[in-house]
Amino acid sequence: MNKQLMYLKQALDKHPELKYQISLNSWQTDFLRFYQSQTNYNISKDSISLEVLLYKGKKSCDFSIDHPERDKIDTALATALDMIDSMPEDPDFVDVEDDLSMAQPRDVPNNIEAIPLEQKTKILSHIAKRAAEYDFEIYGSFFCNYQSWRMLNSNALDKSSTQSPIYLEVKAVHKKNQVTVLHTFGGEDFSIFDEASFTNDLLTKIQAAQNPITDVEPGKYEVILAPRCLAEFVQYLSYGMSAQAVDQHSSFFEGKVDEKIFPELIDISDDPTDEEMIRQDYGAQGHIYRPLKLIEKGYFRAFMCDQYYHYKLGFPKNGNVGTCLKIAPGKSSLEDMISSVERGLFISSLHYMNFINAKATSLTGLTRDGTFLIENGQITKVVNNLRFTERISRILENTCELESKAYSIPFSSNYAEFSVRTTKAPHAKVKDFNITSSTKTI
Repeated sequence: MNKQLMYLKQALDKHPELKYQISLNSWQTDFLRFYQSQTNYNISKDSISLEVLLYKGKKSCDFSIDHPERDKIDTALATALDMIDSMPEDPDFVDVEDDLSMAQPRDVPNNIEAIPLEQKTKILSHIAKRAAEYDFEIYGSFFCNYQSWRMLNSNALDKSSTQSPIYLEVKAVHKKNQVTVLHTFGGEDFSIFDEASFTNDLLTKIQAAQNPITDVEPGKYEVILAPRCLAEFVQYLSYGMSAQAVDQHSSFFEGKVDEKIFPELIDISDDPTDEEMIRQDYGAQGHIYRPLKLIEKGYFRAFMCDQYYHYKLGFPKNGNVGTCLKIAPGKSSLEDMISSVERGLFISSLHYMNFINAKATSLTGLTRDGTFLIENGQITKVVNNLRFTERISRILENTCELESKAYSIPFSSNYAEFSVRTTKAPHAKVKDFNITSSTKTI
């Protein structure tokens, strides 16, 4: 399909009045779904799309083509050229990406081939057998993608990249009371997956889920946030670390570069080089993706900024897009963190979060898949799912300990192309976490 990309480039080069950015995206997946401890279905899909952005002066037009062929390209380009003169001007546009720096080549195996369906099914069957010893069934997804991407633009940029994400999510559900717990693995390097360790970690959660079920009153609690929770809060927080958010006046960090905002133990970066995560070679508009310190020992250091906002706002350009976020670990053990809580909560996972006010970092959401009561340093009961209303900035301000180990946590949209990204985070101990109500249900 690179022939189609070059065909379009040659057509665009006949229009020297245009600036352009075109990218060809190829995506394949092998997706296995588990239901009630049995294979529910397995699907293999592939797609190819061409994304096009054109500028004529300060007027722009964009279009995309699925499974592009020459007749489709000719028709879409002719339509765009007819439309572009009637589009409004963007007074802030200057140029498409002009950084031609190339990422270091890396060997990316095709994990669809490296982890065949038989192996996926065998792993899940082993886990299901162990979960059944505790009267739990498993539900979940195990899939691998293979994605290739090539981008060209009118500034002679020509860059290619390949990813092959792995996503394993297992939700264990008690047959009688429907208590659920969740465990995941994600990355690109399957050699670091330890089936025995993964299973044992899930069984530890299953054993905690056999405690009696209780409710708690609204109020402020000392909590242990699982890495999944801390990772998701930081993902939401990172929306305000973009230059675009500053331009929209929706950033908590506006005017705070080099200002101390959080405790010294909070250190957050956007790092595409970590081999335990899903890596990324290029960021916004094809800019090379390099590690970027966002929060350093509590100080806010930089906004993620692409070419457009670099010119508009004058911020340093880096092209980072926040898809490889890392929260640095601390010095505590998880066991010590739990044992130090007299009465509080262990929160395993979050659900249905929505911003109330993005600039203030305030949001609301629910706990799910394993919320537990901690009493006198021990997990004693399962707690019904809870609603919370908090400010992410306050959660980090109130973080008093971080575990000495960080985990790569995968997140997937599970829609369309099942996109996957990872965020790395430790467990966190947080004081005064605001619980607003109970759902009264598991």
